[in-house]
This record gives sequence, structure tokens and C-alpha cells, in this order.
Amino acid sequence: MKKTAASLVEEAMAQVTTYTVEQARALHGHPGVVFVDIRDVRELEREGVIPGSVHAPRGMLEFWVDPASPYHRDVFAQDKEYVLFCAAGWRSALATKTLMDMGMERVAHVDGGFGAWKTSGAPTEAKPVHAAKKG
Repeated sequence: MKKTAASLVEEAMAQVTTYTVEQARALHGHPGVVFVDIRDVRELEREGVIPGSVHAPRGMLEFWVDPASPYHRDVFAQDKEYVLFCAAGWRSALATKTLMDMGMERVAHVDGGFGAWKTSGAPTEAKPVHAAKKG
């Protein structure tokens, strides 16, 4: 293996804007900032969410951001700053680097992710459990 996951995260961290939880808390609720939760839906249901955050699963993020993609989401077509977070800050560092590579300029991530956010006493709320569709 030429590169490990840890080395990829380390490279990304050296190139992206990283906010401490305190800095992120100061931005939370600002109309020019969108918090983007890239965790899996099961993590949201188990741990909760940051109020007002947008859920964009890591596996779909690039497709939702790309205006040429049939999966594009309008939330990513706004002139705002996007603050990504995952559980611990590793996936969000990689995702932030990818969005920068795609040309997004106002993007950052939260050091320590949702875990650090929750531990700090920052606001969270429960995410209703998704019921499987019966067909």
C-alpha cells in the first residue's frame, strides 16, 4: 500500500481550513454558513445532529455538490460557507479537501467532528429513526 488512510487525512489536514469547536459554535446559526453532516444516517439516528445542519452522506457528497450531476442539490448552489463535520474529523477533512479540489472555495471542517461538538456542550437534537418502507 503506497498511502494509508492516516496519511491521506494528514495531507488533507495540512491543506484545508479547520475550525475548532469554539470557532464552529460562533458560526453556528449564521445565515451565511451551512453546516454539512457527512455521517451515515445510522450515526445521526444514534448520536443526534447539530440543529439546522444539512445531511449529505459522504458517499453522495461530490454528486450533490456538482451542478452537472443529476443528483445535484440546490443547497450547494448558494454563495455561502460550508462547514463539514463527521464523527471525529477524519472523513470531513478528506471531504473538505475533495470539495476544494472540485473548486469550492468557502469550505472548512470541524476538528474533532460531532463528537467534539457534543462533548463541548454545544446544541444537539435527536434525529428521528428512519422507518424502513414496507412494500
